[in-house]
Amino acid sequence: MTQDASFNLGDDARDALLPMHVRLSETGQILHLGPTLAKLRRGRPLLGEDLFNVFRLRRPLGVRAFSELQEFRHKRLQFQFIDPPETMLNGMMVADDATGSVLLHLSFGTSLLEAIQDYDLHLPDFAPTDPSIEMLYLMEAKAIVLDEWRRLNLRLQSAKIAAEEQAFTDTLTGLKNRRALDHVLDRLVAAGEAFGLIHLDLDFFKQVNDTLGHAAGDHVLQVASDVMVRTTRAQDTLARAGGDEFVIVLPGTVDHDHLLNLSERLISQLEVPIPYGNDVCRISGSAGITVSHGGAKKVADLLAEADQALYASKERGRGCATLYRPGMAQISAAPQPLQKGAAAGR
Repeated sequence: MTQDASFNLGDDARDALLPMHVRLSETGQILHLGPTLAKLRRGRPLLGEDLFNVFRLRRPLGVRAFSELQEFRHKRLQFQFIDPPETMLNGMMVADDATGSVLLHLSFGTSLLEAIQDYDLHLPDFAPTDPSIEMLYLMEAKAIVLDEWRRLNLRLQSAKIAAEEQAFTDTLTGLKNRRALDHVLDRLVAAGEAFGLIHLDLDFFKQVNDTLGHAAGDHVLQVASDVMVRTTRAQDTLARAGGDEFVIVLPGTVDHDHLLNLSERLISQLEVPIPYGNDVCRISGSAGITVSHGGAKKVADLLAEADQALYASKERGRGCATLYRPGMAQISAAPQPLQKGAAAGR
C-alpha cells in the first residue's frame, strides 16, 4: 500500500468515522458524501457535481483545476460553500488507492458555532471521537452557568435596589428620608448646581395628635405628603426630615418669587380640612426658603438658613412663607436649626 492509500473501507464505515467526508473521482466529481456534509446542503443533491461548483477554494490561492489541487495532498486546505450559508470548512485530501478515488475530509474549525445554529446540528451529526463533542458539552455547560449567573446577578441587583430604596424612603409617607436628603444635597453642592430649598413645618399638627391620636396624625402626614407630590415636579426631591418637618429641594429653581408662590400654594392646600372618620383635622404650614447659586455654601449652612427663615414665618403668625435674608438670625433666639443627620420635629 502506498503512502496515500487508505484502508479498504466501505461508505458506511467511512460515514460513521468521517461524517464530514467527500469521496471524489480522479477528475473532481463528487461520488459520495458523508451524512453530516449532505445535511449541510439538504436542498441540493451534490452527487455528480464538480467540487469547484460547490466549494470556493480559499487556500491555497490560485488553484483553478482539480488536477492542481491534488498536488496539495496531506496539506491543510480551506473551502467555503459558494451558496449561502457560506460556511468556511477546513480540509485535507488523500488518495484512496483501494477504490481509485480521492478522499477529502472536512471540519468546521472556528465556524463550528455558526454551523450548529445555521444547520441545526446535534451530537449524532459528529463522529463519536470528534473533539467537537466535548466542545458542545463545554459550550452547553458554559451557557447554563452564564444564564444562571445572569439570573442570580439580576436577583442580587433587584435586592440591592430594593434595599437602597428602602434605606432612602420614609415608610409612612413614601417620600425620601433624611438620609436620602443628605445624599441629594451633598451631590448638588459638590457639583456646584443651583437649587432652591424649602423647609416646611406643619402647624397645629401636635393638636391633631393630642386630640385624635397618632393614627390621625399619620393620616395627616400622608395627606400632606400627597399635597406636596401633586404640587411639585418629578425632578424635585421631597423628604420627610423628621416628625412633621419636610424639606423640598428644587434643582435649577432659584427665582425668589417662584419659590414664594410655590410655598404659598402648598400652605393653601394644607389648610383644606382633612376628613378622618367622623372628625376633621385642621392644619396649616409654615415655610422657610433659601437658595444656592452653586457657590461655596455648605449643606449645613443652607439648612440653617432655611430653618431661620422658617422660624421667622412662625414669628409672623404661622401659615406663611419667608425667604431667608442675611441677618435674619438676629431677629430673636431661634431654636436649634435642623442640622444634617438630625430628625427632631417641632
